[in-house]
Amino acid sequence: MSRTLNLGVLAHVDAGKTSLTERLLHHAGVIDAPGSVDAGNTQTDSLALERQRGITIKSAVASFTVGGVAVNLLDTPGHPDFIAEVERVLDVLDGAVLVVSAVEGVQAQTRVLMRALQRLGIPAVVFVNKMDRRGADGERVAREVAVKLRSDAPIYFGSAITGDGVRELMDGVARSLAVTVSPDGPLSGKVFKVERGAAGERISFARLFSGTVRVRDRVRIGDGEGKVTSIAVFEGASAVRANVARAGQIVKLWGLDARIGDTIGIARHDRVRQFSPPTLETVVESPDRAALHTALHRLAEQDPLIDLRLDGDDIVVSLYGEVQREVIEATLALEHGVAVTFRETRPIRVHRLRGVGEAVRFLGANPYAATVGFRVEPGREEFRLEVELGSLPLAFFRAVEESVRDTLRADRVIGCAVTMTHSGYSSPVSVAGDFRALAPIVLREAVSRAGTLTCEPVHRFRLEVPEDALSAVLVALGKAGAVPLTTTATVLEGHVPAAKVAELHRKLPSLTHGEGVLESEFDHYG
Repeated sequence: MSRTLNLGVLAHVDAGKTSLTERLLHHAGVIDAPGSVDAGNTQTDSLALERQRGITIKSAVASFTVGGVAVNLLDTPGHPDFIAEVERVLDVLDGAVLVVSAVEGVQAQTRVLMRALQRLGIPAVVFVNKMDRRGADGERVAREVAVKLRSDAPIYFGSAITGDGVRELMDGVARSLAVTVSPDGPLSGKVFKVERGAAGERISFARLFSGTVRVRDRVRIGDGEGKVTSIAVFEGASAVRANVARAGQIVKLWGLDARIGDTIGIARHDRVRQFSPPTLETVVESPDRAALHTALHRLAEQDPLIDLRLDGDDIVVSLYGEVQREVIEATLALEHGVAVTFRETRPIRVHRLRGVGEAVRFLGANPYAATVGFRVEPGREEFRLEVELGSLPLAFFRAVEESVRDTLRADRVIGCAVTMTHSGYSSPVSVAGDFRALAPIVLREAVSRAGTLTCEPVHRFRLEVPEDALSAVLVALGKAGAVPLTTTATVLEGHVPAAKVAELHRKLPSLTHGEGVLESEFDHYG
């Protein structure tokens, strides 16, 4: 049994999160002096692009010991365009430090992060940073934490730049957030990050919740199995090779064909999405389409939510915002040598069924050695059988189901229940590929007969405004197509098309004398 703490550092952009991470590593003796974001020499922002832009893009891990507790520190992005990276880290944390600026106070992103921590039951402490700065007001921020976050989390005050309050923070988190783990019991872990090594090999970053894994062990990974060919564990700011890894550790594993979110060994719990999905998309273009496709597949391994797909001849990716688009462009150029251009960003459109549709193609009347029939109807997204399970080999059923899910995803059809109504094959002529090829044809025909309604993403918003700016803000909301649901003298809540959110953010400062605060997150497609 040992005491361990996988600790996330979370914050809104420019709250001083990475500077605090540097100061924690310095106090723990991991580094001789704290790095600087401005100087581009921080430990956790190791990517050239992170240092160039001065923002955290990918989560990073460092390890140290304090008060007998083994701490794995995970620095996360602060910009909302990289919220998917934060979400993946949340699933492996024991506790978190939520950093708030003593000058700017609680921001919209702060609230989003605290709500996610509370939903997941992850204990947190708040560090009010930048207490050395002009305009700092710790008492005001403490009131905001209590009221705007509805949180009674312990609050620490200090400065990541000067180091004031950081020792007290370290002692506090080790005392209040650490957990006891055991290397005994069945192996259970979760993959939260995937990278490629210098030779192109896949490297899986995982948290081990219980059990032990050794080099050459065969382990369950997702729905399959793999052999661990190499292991690295974190010591200080770097990962070192090891023959064994145990519960509580963050590890790097080689040899596994893992995807982000995969379970290693037995499942600990089902992963639940805590943040909104991307609501924007764009077409990526390059003279070298083959190189572009290969490079984007590598990026999609690291961030599945970019949802790489083909729309006719167009290569399409999903986005949270323009900063993410700029980072993808720079990453493709710097790391893959692929120059790209993007078409205008547009809202993601999805399709809902208007009614019920059916279609069938019979063996002998189509180019494939297969019979496939479907009925589609509005409802919970699922694949059902109305044919006997023994009417096809199991591999053929799997091919059909996989093809159905891939087709609905590619065509962006949501809220669609699919029932297989007809099946047939010819032995030994038929193969799984016949069913994999025929299923999309029949499915699209059934969807066409059902009819579809095109929908765009709609955000739920909360807007705080000065009382004297309310009428001007209501006019702007009306022009944006927003629908206020509740209105008080200073707070409005309602729905707004996702495509108009960025425009509202740009207009808000001039409409509210710089005092307006807009929060929004995906709510539904409408």
